[in-house]
Amino acid sequence: MKSRFDIITDARKTLELPETATSAQIKNSYRRLIKKWHPDRHPANREQAENEIRKIIQAYEIISQYCDSYAYCFSREEVEKYLSDRERWFRQFGTDPIWAGDHE
Repeated sequence: MKSRFDIITDARKTLELPETATSAQIKNSYRRLIKKWHPDRHPANREQAENEIRKIIQAYEIISQYCDSYAYCFSREEVEKYLSDRERWFRQFGTDPIWAGDHE
C-alpha cells in the first residue's frame, strides 16, 4: 500500500509540478494539461487521451484535497518569508538615514 506522501508525490508529478507550488501554479498546470490531452486534440489516440485526462483529474483532486486540509500559518515569521522585494528592501533599509526619506 502506498503512503500518503507517495500518492501526493505521484499526483504532483502527473501535474508536472515542482515540490513547491502556489495554488495558481497548480491550477495553471492542471488547465494546461487538460488542454494538451483533450480528446479532440488526439482523434487518432482518443482512448489514450481519455486515460490521460482521467489521470490528470484524479491527480488534481488528490492535490486539491491535500491543499484543502493544509493548515496555513499566519505568524509574523511565516508571513515575512513571502514579502515582496520592495517590502523586504524597506524592512532592511527603510529606517536607515542614508536610504530613508522621500526618494520617489
